[in-house]
Amino acid sequence: MKTSVSDRLIDILILAVVTAASFLCLVPILHLASVSLSSNDAILSNQVTVVPVEWSTLAYETVLKDVKMFNSLFFTIGLVVLFTLICMVMTICAAYPLTKKKLRGRDFFLLTILFTMFFSGGLIPEYLLVKSLKLTNTIWALVLPGMINAFYLIILKSFFSSIPEELEESARMDGCSHFGILVRIVLPLSLPVLATLSLFYAVGRWNGFMDALFYITDQNMYPIQLKLYQLVISNQMSDAMATEGMSATVPIPESMKAASIMFATIPILLVYPWLQRYFISGMMIGAVKG
Repeated sequence: MKTSVSDRLIDILILAVVTAASFLCLVPILHLASVSLSSNDAILSNQVTVVPVEWSTLAYETVLKDVKMFNSLFFTIGLVVLFTLICMVMTICAAYPLTKKKLRGRDFFLLTILFTMFFSGGLIPEYLLVKSLKLTNTIWALVLPGMINAFYLIILKSFFSSIPEELEESARMDGCSHFGILVRIVLPLSLPVLATLSLFYAVGRWNGFMDALFYITDQNMYPIQLKLYQLVISNQMSDAMATEGMSATVPIPESMKAASIMFATIPILLVYPWLQRYFISGMMIGAVKG
């Protein structure tokens, strides 16, 4: 009886901790949403917490009327889809052969991949390479440099290695090639880790803006995060110019910035519920062999 009561108390304690942690994670999003729905006077007077004050949808109306924001959103969605597909194909094609002990130079390739996790050529050589390949102001400048993540590659390789070899041997006896084994056996068994890594690749590309800042000057190819970066920087420059006594442009209202951030955040948040069931199992199985 004492054991059951203590177990229930532990379960209640765990539930309380998880609930509190979830609430703390939601507080920034709730605050941002409240700012986007509040009046500028309430925001400047620091009245807004997690509940809108002096409800106003003017910021969203302005953002939704901005054609450039929608162009950046649709371009970013297409970029994320293309980037994720290419990255997953390349990661799968690299991870599967590395699970074969008969592969010549296997240890050399693994050490080379691990080396790239700790050392890189740097930003300037990467920029010169992209420029010399004439990829600037093209979508490939945002896709090719980050095509394979070494850490994700190792996770996928670990998962592939955990699949029993007997399944592949039986498929080989039935006449399957390496490609057939990969497509018919390995990939269907790897859905959890594939969904998890796809989500990681997609979120990383969605949140990325530094490469676009360096490689893209055509405003029609600005990702949504670069548009948000420009909003913040333009506001900071206006404040700095006003401090120095120089003429500055009218600063962007805080509600407008918050509404723009929510506009760019909601689409990627909608993806999580579809992949949530794969997320935990994919990470655990990919990280621990057995």
